[in-house]
Amino acid sequence: MIELNNVSFAYGDRPILTNVTFKIEQSESVVIMGPSGSGKSTILRLILGLNCPQRGSLLINGENICVMKEDQKREIRKGIGMVFQDGALFDSLTVGENVGYYLLEHTKMRWEEIEERVREMLGFVGLDADEIIDKLPEELSGGMQRRVAIGRALLSTNPRVMLYDEPTTGLDPQATETVLDLINKLTLQRKISTIVVTHEIADAFAVANRFMLIWEGELIFDGNVDQLRDSADGRVRSFLEPFRTSFNEVRERKFV
Repeated sequence: MIELNNVSFAYGDRPILTNVTFKIEQSESVVIMGPSGSGKSTILRLILGLNCPQRGSLLINGENICVMKEDQKREIRKGIGMVFQDGALFDSLTVGENVGYYLLEHTKMRWEEIEERVREMLGFVGLDADEIIDKLPEELSGGMQRRVAIGRALLSTNPRVMLYDEPTTGLDPQATETVLDLINKLTLQRKISTIVVTHEIADAFAVANRFMLIWEGELIFDGNVDQLRDSADGRVRSFLEPFRTSFNEVRERKFV
């Protein structure tokens, strides 16, 4: 579904990505890891077509998104959901208005119809609609805000691909587990391709069976947990060293 071929990207004279190549298939769950500033989030922006590489190509379902007109890009984006690090909810809108935002803005559906869909979606992401639909985001915990953001992405785009940028940053362990379980639920039940950017190694092991490591803009590793653990690349070993003892407890998650 998603294919990067020798992609290089820079902001002005500052290189961000250099000759990055990989392919992600339907229903695959992938984690992109790496130090801060290594270019992980830039990859998500490229997939969304918010930026285009200076060199190389980026294909979505075999089509180069960067040569498309804006209305064509919008059609492609309808199949891609994005959850940002802080949820990026609209502070002045209620939970219901946030989740139903796309339908409110881009369809002629009556609010009663939209509210019914919003309530169904809130239930799907494990939230009590009666309790929170009229609340503002600031009245929710961080974990609840992330789930609302996931619900909004699902109702807005009916995606075949979900992108998550540091989805558990700042959450307590229980909220983190809830969000990770929801990500896995989407991958398994809806056959959604999942790309998670994170620096949290435990989270990576919980949601993926394929791992990529970006180092100073280069893709230096792409493989499973055993290959990751046994990598002889000094950069990979350096990144993983603080988490080395946890490998003994890791079991590669199976997707069926």
